[in-house]
Amino acid sequence: MTQFDINRKQKIYELISVLKLISLLICGMVLFTQYPEESYNEIWMTNETNNIYTMNYIGIIILVFICEGWLYTNKKNISNQVFNLNGFIETIVFILLYTGLIFISGFHESQYKFLFLFIIIANTIQYGFKVGINTAIINSLIILTIDLLGVKTSNINKYFEVDLVLSGVFIMVAWLLGYYVKLENQYRDKAMLLANLDELTGVYNHRYFQNTLSQHIEEAKKKNTNICLLFIDIDHFKYYNDLYGHSAGDVVLSRFGEIFKQTVREQDIVARYGGEEFAVIIPDICEEEAVKIGNRIRDVIENTYFEGEENQPNGKLTISVGVSCYPQKAKSKQELINTADDALYRAKFFNKNRVESYYSVLEELKSDIDEKHIDLISSIKTLISVINAKDRYTYAHTDRVVIYCEFMAKHLGLSENDRKILRYGAYLHDIGKIQISKDILVKRTKLTDEEWEILKSHPANGVEVIKPVATLKEVWPLILHHHEKFDGTGYPKGIKGNGIPYLARILSVADSFDAMTSNRPYSKRKTYEEAILELEKYSNKQFDPIIVKEFIIMIELNKEILDI
Repeated sequence: MTQFDINRKQKIYELISVLKLISLLICGMVLFTQYPEESYNEIWMTNETNNIYTMNYIGIIILVFICEGWLYTNKKNISNQVFNLNGFIETIVFILLYTGLIFISGFHESQYKFLFLFIIIANTIQYGFKVGINTAIINSLIILTIDLLGVKTSNINKYFEVDLVLSGVFIMVAWLLGYYVKLENQYRDKAMLLANLDELTGVYNHRYFQNTLSQHIEEAKKKNTNICLLFIDIDHFKYYNDLYGHSAGDVVLSRFGEIFKQTVREQDIVARYGGEEFAVIIPDICEEEAVKIGNRIRDVIENTYFEGEENQPNGKLTISVGVSCYPQKAKSKQELINTADDALYRAKFFNKNRVESYYSVLEELKSDIDEKHIDLISSIKTLISVINAKDRYTYAHTDRVVIYCEFMAKHLGLSENDRKILRYGAYLHDIGKIQISKDILVKRTKLTDEEWEILKSHPANGVEVIKPVATLKEVWPLILHHHEKFDGTGYPKGIKGNGIPYLARILSVADSFDAMTSNRPYSKRKTYEEAILELEKYSNKQFDPIIVKEFIIMIELNKEILDI
């Protein structure tokens, strides 16, 4: 439920509260007027006086309790305007109260039969047309039955005739008010739907996605259930737009929206997250099933013909899908979005047209360290996110370096322990940048000597961050020495050749290769071919020549997988 809906229901609650409180006030007045003035004079200063006052006070106390109970019940269920058990009980209580007052105020001659209008109006506003009409019919039958019981002669029953008109008023008020409420709700729902839909694709828009995901997260917390999130991106869509124009691209986006809605489950929420990126909220499902849904969507897209797709790089319009789940892979809404986005990036990195679940080295790391350091590892994950937010170049840089190192470790046949150390080092190698200001990290012009010295401090700073975790001691050398150069001109220690730890030399090549093939504030990305030439150029100067040779072989062997 959106904040708008909550505010609206709050206003309706306040309106109905005033209406019912007025009716209770009138009921109190009716109780006090049931003893004529002469009766009070006759019993004044007698024992009966106390009895009368006691009865009146008891009546008032009963009304107060009814009022408080009603306010508590409605306040508790303000978000639920369905005629449930609470609404039924409340209606019965008010009808019995009004009927009782009619009995003590003259039975069929009572002038307070109009009190039923209060509950009719309240129920119609709160619960809608049907409940309002049914309430009006029941109340009409009550007052007409009272008339028939009260007048037993064969003469014309004038009370029945008058109350027949009153019954008509009851039903007419319920019908008119109920019909207005029905039209207002339909108009509001239509307006809300239009406000929540993306006009081009017909799926929900970004604002609705954010609100709905927040609601699903809250429900999942209360019910201890899962929420899975799919992030979907159209592969090479910029190429398609450049080739055929944005009008043709809009047609494709519209068809994609239709396909997504038709392919997911009825309870799933499809939204356009932005540009050519879509999101699907999948409640009450495990990650494995969410991946199946992602693959089903991917298969449908791959097997659907789109005009002009034969000129795409892969000869088809395809999608990449990232999957993450709450609470297994994320502990908050923003973390769920970030992890699904990271999984999407991994899918696009691995040759696109695939579904990838979120994977983090930190999750593996948590299982290898002492429980007392778990919170520190979670903090490191937050720090890495902060670094990525500071420097747009480093967005997904860490994950890419981890991937290159994983491929390199496999290619070189490293031991399982060395693979793990290399993986952890790749993930944590830039953690020291948390202490570097954003101005230095994203500066487009040449750094001053002072700024350069600050930047060069990040390897040592990174070691200090993870030093409290003793089980990461073998990772320290990778973080500290990944900027050392083979000829000894690197930093922070200026060591050279085989004096640089072997795994740090591997990390240095992977880190530099990704830096060269990524857009940075101060330089444009190189092609993979240009980056390989650069590695060869600085082999034996900046890089270990043997590692460079093996890295290039690894890249050539995995071109298709890495989409190079």
